[in-house]
Amino acid sequence: MNPPSRIRIIGLGNAFGGDDAVGLLAARRLGGLVAGRAEVVEAEMAGLELLELMQGVDAVILIDAARTGQPAGTIHRFDASTTPLAAPVFTHSTHALNAVDALELARVLGRLPGRVLVYGIEVEEVGAGRPLSPAVGVALEQVVRQVLAEVEA
Repeated sequence: MNPPSRIRIIGLGNAFGGDDAVGLLAARRLGGLVAGRAEVVEAEMAGLELLELMQGVDAVILIDAARTGQPAGTIHRFDASTTPLAAPVFTHSTHALNAVDALELARVLGRLPGRVLVYGIEVEEVGAGRPLSPAVGVALEQVVRQVLAEVEA
């Protein structure tokens, strides 16, 4: 019998950046829901640290804010295990290194986990001290349900 797959969920964002906090908020909601089945990490302002956070597990699920010009609350899901991410989705980041750069650096260095899923939620308000916008709040709950289903599968 094979040991269970080790899964790490990493929520990215800026807690004080309005909708940019969406990845962190998703991680907080998922923490108690996936206990014993996945590890959850809040990575505020992560840059190169993301490479280390992806080590030692079989699968990683990243959740971050996205900006493509689509309506706020649009959910993007990518399987970055074998195919590079589309850079235009995560072009701007408040992190030192954005998710695309970190994933592709890990790929080049041979440090990418076997399975990498990335959820991006289109944001609207990213100003300091702004609350989560309603559309992003709805998408946040949908992503939490989707990630929970991924972990249970």
